[in-house]
Amino acid sequence: MTNIAHYINGQLTASTSGRSQDVFNPATGEVTHQVALASEAEVDAAIAAAKAAWSSWAAQPVLRRARIMDKFKYIVNERAQELAEAISAQHGKTVDDALGEVTRGVEVVEFATSAPSFMKGEFSENVGSGVDSHMIRQPLGVVAGITPFNFPAMVPMWMFPVALVTGNCFILKPSERDPSASLLLAQWLTEAGLPDGVFNVVQGDKLAVDRLLTHEDISAVSFVGSTPIAKYIHQTGTAHGKRVQALGGAKNHMVIMPDADLDMAASALMGAAYGSAGERCMAISVAVPVTDAVADALIERLVPQIEALKIGPASDPSSEMGPLVTQDAVARVNDYVTRGEAQGAKVVLDGRGFTQNKQGYEKGFFVGGTLLDNVTEEMDCYRDEIFGPVLSVVRKKSYQEAVDLIHGHNYANGTAIFTRDGDAARSFAQDIEVGMVGVNVPIPVPMAFHSFGGWKDSLFGEHHMHGMEGVRFYTRIKTTTIRWPSGMRSDPQFTMPTLG
Repeated sequence: MTNIAHYINGQLTASTSGRSQDVFNPATGEVTHQVALASEAEVDAAIAAAKAAWSSWAAQPVLRRARIMDKFKYIVNERAQELAEAISAQHGKTVDDALGEVTRGVEVVEFATSAPSFMKGEFSENVGSGVDSHMIRQPLGVVAGITPFNFPAMVPMWMFPVALVTGNCFILKPSERDPSASLLLAQWLTEAGLPDGVFNVVQGDKLAVDRLLTHEDISAVSFVGSTPIAKYIHQTGTAHGKRVQALGGAKNHMVIMPDADLDMAASALMGAAYGSAGERCMAISVAVPVTDAVADALIERLVPQIEALKIGPASDPSSEMGPLVTQDAVARVNDYVTRGEAQGAKVVLDGRGFTQNKQGYEKGFFVGGTLLDNVTEEMDCYRDEIFGPVLSVVRKKSYQEAVDLIHGHNYANGTAIFTRDGDAARSFAQDIEVGMVGVNVPIPVPMAFHSFGGWKDSLFGEHHMHGMEGVRFYTRIKTTTIRWPSGMRSDPQFTMPTLG
């Protein structure tokens, strides 16, 4: 059985911790690998390698750093199929879905190649008599990224391209559920010309996370995951003097107005709710049809499409939805459906007990597409992030009731409205208290040159990810004020200095 290890100082590094964890093929339920779980000493070794490499890396011209990112971009594009297959084998999502993940990650790499433009500072001549002033951005030092299982390539690429190109060294702690993608990225960065030690991968669990959060040589930490862990990451990291951006959970609503194109809305919901088996932080898990007539018509369109979902392993090109990542995830999703039913929700379509009839996949971690109607705000299936292929329908009588519903939830990651009414769309986009908004767009993930992040309990910290917010997170400003000796007074001045 293959052991998945660390990547430290430019090479694969076997673990000496004596601890490991099973990695599964979710489609078959079989253990395929063992992943190392780092000791504190192994985390320290990665940090030491990054610290040793930092001064030289930070001193490199920004254009040189950008060219390495550009070469890395071409390598990833050329080998996207290999990376997608590695993702699918351990996450379970279809290969086409994994290819989409890779594409969205590469978009951030493309953004990072423009560093010579976005790293330019500002200069002011004659801010006072014979005095000039300029501002520059400089890197923080060694930074870390702690990433989730659901996007093992894209989320790391939300972080490290911007961190590296701005002059930082990076430690990646990927999810232990699907760790292989991280090693491909590390090896390809080295192939692209990244110096040894600038990018390191430490496989591990909470022990590794806590070491990154408390180590004095880590300047900043980026995180994507559940809200309870995001709170912990933010509190622990900031308590130890680190800059932290921690993206948490989501419960994304899609409002369907009476004038909406219901065929388009139903089709959008299919991909947004059931794509990647619902294991997306931007998945639409709550449909909010305005009026019962819209709700009934929407469900009438959804039912046959959900029943026709092709659920199977990533190895089957016809599969539209794969398995969940673990058996525990299956149990969690089924439990939410059971509780929802007990609390009064109508189970229109039930994915519990779904069995895969393809030979060799009978023990895979599959759940069928599930549709719940008459869901209310008090139900657990509405309040909590399920992270599975479950769509809840919450009926509302008016636009304002739909808005109030969204404002009443503690998550505020993404939302969408489907309508032909420009006034309703503009009001929704302007007034809704959510970080990312779509108008007739079900999953409003910003492009790489904008920034990604939610509000309320979906984000802890001051900065969103990638785009210029990412640049601001991974850099700090230095302002220099300059006056040369010509014309300067030589006598001491004890009053507050001014430049007039």
